[in-house]
Amino acid sequence: MVRLVLGLLINGVALWLADFFVDGISLIPFGDGGDANLVLSYLAVAAIFGIINAVIGNFIRIVAFPIYLLTFGLIALVVNGALFMLVASVTQQLGFGLVIADFWWGVLGAVVMSASNWLLGILLRPFITGSPL
Repeated sequence: MVRLVLGLLINGVALWLADFFVDGISLIPFGDGGDANLVLSYLAVAAIFGIINAVIGNFIRIVAFPIYLLTFGLIALVVNGALFMLVASVTQQLGFGLVIADFWWGVLGAVVMSASNWLLGILLRPFITGSPL
């Protein structure tokens, strides 16, 4: 349970970093837009991103495995950008969430979010697994 909560928090912070550093990405909070609603919006979008990435992302990675081999994995940038755009579309249908200017901003946001997840995962690994780096 602790791993799930920390994973959600890491995804939320990574999403905030992507929003902060990438000009073509913004987040529309639900409700009146107060600080609590903004944080909850980031966590909700992070949870939706995790679900979409786990279900649809894994399916795409399995089906497109030969393309991954042919492009030496560079197609992953396009797939992650498309999944990021899908999350934006789903969350906008819910009345809040990500707004991404175009596909390439989505690719850049996915790259920033992946790098942030990787770095935060390394830094917080002792808290997640209970073992040192």
